[in-house]
Amino acid sequence: MSKKIIFVTGTRADFGKLEPLAIAARENGFGVTFFVTGMHMMEQYGLTKTEVHRSGLFDVVEYINQRQGDPQDIILAKTVIGFSDFLKEAKPDLVIIHGDRVEALACALVCAMNYVLCAHVEGGEVSGTIDEMFRHCNTKLSAVHLVSSEQAKQRVIRLGEDAGSVEVIGSPEIDIHAQPSGVAITEVIERYEIASIDYGICIFHPVTSEVATLGAQAASLFSSLAETNRYFVVILPNNDPGSEDILQEIRRLPAARFRVLPSLRFHYFSELLKNAKVMIGNSSLGVREAPFLGVPSLDLGTRQTNRATAPSIFKASALDRDAIGSFVDDNWGKRFESHLAFGAGQSREKFLKLLLDEGFWSRPLQKYFHEDPLDDDATVGLS
Repeated sequence: MSKKIIFVTGTRADFGKLEPLAIAARENGFGVTFFVTGMHMMEQYGLTKTEVHRSGLFDVVEYINQRQGDPQDIILAKTVIGFSDFLKEAKPDLVIIHGDRVEALACALVCAMNYVLCAHVEGGEVSGTIDEMFRHCNTKLSAVHLVSSEQAKQRVIRLGEDAGSVEVIGSPEIDIHAQPSGVAITEVIERYEIASIDYGICIFHPVTSEVATLGAQAASLFSSLAETNRYFVVILPNNDPGSEDILQEIRRLPAARFRVLPSLRFHYFSELLKNAKVMIGNSSLGVREAPFLGVPSLDLGTRQTNRATAPSIFKASALDRDAIGSFVDDNWGKRFESHLAFGAGQSREKFLKLLLDEGFWSRPLQKYFHEDPLDDDATVGLS
């Protein structure tokens, strides 16, 4: 009987990262199910559960874990209840979660309490917001760590994880961006009614620790972009606390200069990003995918603090209108050398190699804190 794997997805972004791994597993005889919840189930954000269904390759289980405006602790509680019920019914051999979202945290907690093998994708990264706290919690709750870089691996080890449980596979979404998208940019422009081929992309997410100033930050950002006289595709933020303040500013944007979209099909978005003149905002796209593609990006604020550096990444505050304008003027249409810190598009092969190793499935689920072998003071004061 083939092993059963559940992939947990709560957003359009994490599905794009998990899909290459899921396809590799399915093509090699593993049973694959997606547990679809979170923003995927919300019409305001494009009802992106349809993206998971569209391939027709996977079994899909849907679960509504929130209503608009629910606080994150309530979403966490609802997801724990729903996933716990599903886990007992599905009896998977492996659960795979991603990143730092509250849905991933809930499912990792359920797995830990039920001694189910759980693998965490893209742990060991820093961002300087509550997301980082969630991500490190997911690391401690998971038995396997599929990280994107050597630097992330070392952080996971410093959290007390066994080095043998950490595998560097790169960022899985780069597998998709490294390949032809399968669609022409003209198809993307036509399908999503984008008025210009000469466009930048903007994605500005809420930072939960800065809720009081998010409206002012968004107002400054979008008015700065308007003053550049350039055309921008704006993709709606995630639904973390503070998103409504950002959405209020987005609703004011003139349609002649801004195309606002809740989401795009992943391959269409890949083509859109490859052809963008610049990328602006605080999405991880700006510090991961854009540098891989050589697209100049302006990382705003604290959401991606210390996550990555590359010649194509610039930093500014969303309140610094001059810096935003100067970035657009100086970098519009430039291209940089591809940055490979998060992999070169081989994540699925590395992931599959793990799955096909019998030892992967027999690793112990009882975890112990492992002292960092690089820390000379690790044993000081112990008696």
